[in-house]
Amino acid sequence: MVDERRQPHTDAVLRRSLLFVPGDSRRKLEKATTLPADSIALDLEDAVAPEHKVTARQTVREALQTLHFGKRERLVRLNAWRTGLLAEDVRETLPARPDGYIIPKVSSADELAAAWGVIREYAQGVGIDLSEIAVLVLIETARGVLNLPAIAAFGSPLQALIFGADDLAADVGMIRTPSNLEVLYPRAAVALTAAAYGLQAIDLVFPRLDDPEALAAECQFGRQLGYTGKMVIHPSQIEIVNRAFSPSDEEIAQALRIVQAAAAHPAGAFALDGRMVDEPIVKQAQGVLARARAAGLLTESA
Repeated sequence: MVDERRQPHTDAVLRRSLLFVPGDSRRKLEKATTLPADSIALDLEDAVAPEHKVTARQTVREALQTLHFGKRERLVRLNAWRTGLLAEDVRETLPARPDGYIIPKVSSADELAAAWGVIREYAQGVGIDLSEIAVLVLIETARGVLNLPAIAAFGSPLQALIFGADDLAADVGMIRTPSNLEVLYPRAAVALTAAAYGLQAIDLVFPRLDDPEALAAECQFGRQLGYTGKMVIHPSQIEIVNRAFSPSDEEIAQALRIVQAAAAHPAGAFALDGRMVDEPIVKQAQGVLARARAAGLLTESA
């Protein structure tokens, strides 16, 4: 069954969990349509061996045309610009009308502009409205980190920055550890830059599949840094990630109290539960309520 959903993307698209699925596996793509991930990344890059790239493009195109993804966002991760494979990835998959593209290893605004130029050309050639195509970029090179402001300032259609720790570690020569201390600076920089330019920030992959407590803790720290979602590599991680990047009942209740109290004190700062509340605190509460509504945890009228 073909997914007939065609809605323009906005920054309000819910992307708590971004599940990567090998583009050359029809079976795994079918399975993804039954999972509670917010976004599905049909992967043409790291998950696909070089000799399977052509098959993967065809499989992804057929999946987009024939599988029903429901409300799940359907993204295609392209091969990096410098590989020379990106244009063919787009040419083969764009007629199937994915919701957007993930562009990996973006190191500069010029590289992003070149990749978007290919997407724009093919979209115009087949009559697809450019506003229907979201772009998310993976920051996973040293130059990409140094060029973050220029990349983030690209404007529409860019909607999110994704932090790729392992490729960055390979690029820099870092030694990866479970603590992630070695990538703390670039990880924080991606979240900070995304916030500065009104973009979503999607956090690094958690590689272990046998430690849900550690995954939950890593999600919590990502939220503390300002991340709004996380990359997922296995179905067992999805519910943990969705829960972690959704406001808790306690957070929602406290945010409602702050916003309601602020409405009764329009003149400025006020005291609530022994704590001084001013405009930044109110804005944080409003952000919690906006995320709760997007996750379906709060009605629009609340």
